[in-house]
Amino acid sequence: MREIGVGLLGLGNVGSGVVKLLHDNAAAIEARLGARVVVRKIAVQKAEKRRLVEVDKKLLTTDARAVIDDPGVEVIVELIGGEDPARALVLQAIASRRHVVTANKFLLAAHGDELFTAAERRGVDIYYEAAVCGGIPIIRALREGLASDRIEELYGIVNGTSNFILTEMAERGVAFADALRSAQEAGYAEADPALDVDGGDAQQKLAILMMLAFGSRIRLDDIYVEGIRALEPVDFSYADKFGYVVRPLVIARSHDDGLEGRVHPTMIPRRWLLASVTGVNNAVYVSSYALGHSMYYGRGAGMMPTAMAVVSDVIELSRNILGGVTGRLPLRSFRSLTDRPMRAPGALRCRYYLRFSVIDRPGVLAQLAGILGDHQISLRQVHQEGAEEPEKPVIVVMLTHIAAEAQVRAALAIIDNLPTVARKTCLIRLAD
Repeated sequence: MREIGVGLLGLGNVGSGVVKLLHDNAAAIEARLGARVVVRKIAVQKAEKRRLVEVDKKLLTTDARAVIDDPGVEVIVELIGGEDPARALVLQAIASRRHVVTANKFLLAAHGDELFTAAERRGVDIYYEAAVCGGIPIIRALREGLASDRIEELYGIVNGTSNFILTEMAERGVAFADALRSAQEAGYAEADPALDVDGGDAQQKLAILMMLAFGSRIRLDDIYVEGIRALEPVDFSYADKFGYVVRPLVIARSHDDGLEGRVHPTMIPRRWLLASVTGVNNAVYVSSYALGHSMYYGRGAGMMPTAMAVVSDVIELSRNILGGVTGRLPLRSFRSLTDRPMRAPGALRCRYYLRFSVIDRPGVLAQLAGILGDHQISLRQVHQEGAEEPEKPVIVVMLTHIAAEAQVRAALAIIDNLPTVARKTCLIRLAD
């Protein structure tokens, strides 16, 4: 039987899952493919390290170049992550005419154009389903399933760590620090969680999704990012009172004058399908011209869901190899990308939740409303908590009608400098 040789760069959680899946599902893979997928060589940092799966030590090497140069390897699976040495190794694999499967979202978001161009010139493919939302086939849906449609906007929960933390805060009423600790104890958050909770991970994934959805080059720095550290249990209580839930959303839209891309916590109506996506689960909700609304939901991370996406890409590439074809699908979803402007964050118009912490004095509420009114921001609801002691800070919550982000920011810059304002205002955007 024909064998397809695979070389792995990295044998961490996902790499171990790939080895396990190729072993456990070997018969099913052979039946689907009509060939056998065989791991020929694996690059690791330390050959003697204890592994999550049993691997023949003869397959292990500390020389990544030896994996790429192995004549029996036709597909390189890059699972190192980050920028270096992953970028250099992928470029070397492409130069050696090896097809590439990667789960490296940063590499694609920051250097995708370079890598895709190099692959096209050398006549090889790059597949990357596992780079966004783990086991959810959202990349395949955008590249193939919706190829005849025109995507207008998408909303997504693409970072399971942040979603788990917000779920904990909502359901248990705990503070951010306690919810983060729970995520770390469960293995969902790293010791340094900044990439997840400050929005960088979601930003990288959104850049890839926007490229595929809109056929445009996306610079990471052009996507507005806001993390979840400023949220407090009281925000979830008010969200529930107003009929909303708080989710860590990525949002992308195509406008006549450019593209919109942003990452931030958002209040969404409890009736929305995305509102039911809790814990470490991911989902992407797509609106398109012909199909209308569709949602793609499932486990977005973890050893086996991500490994499943990687192995599915290996199988798809193997089919191409057996058929003697490359470039069957555009690596970017579109044959060529356009350069469309990105809308500035201040151009956004939506409704807002504003939580103020103010000294309880006569006239303070009117002062806040007056400053907002001066900036063309009208109010839909106002809630004020009573002070337990005179001259102590109290919470004032306001829901606005649709307003311009630039005006809201300008108003808050004035409000947060008032002597009666005890803390910086918490702003959460609403999606309706």
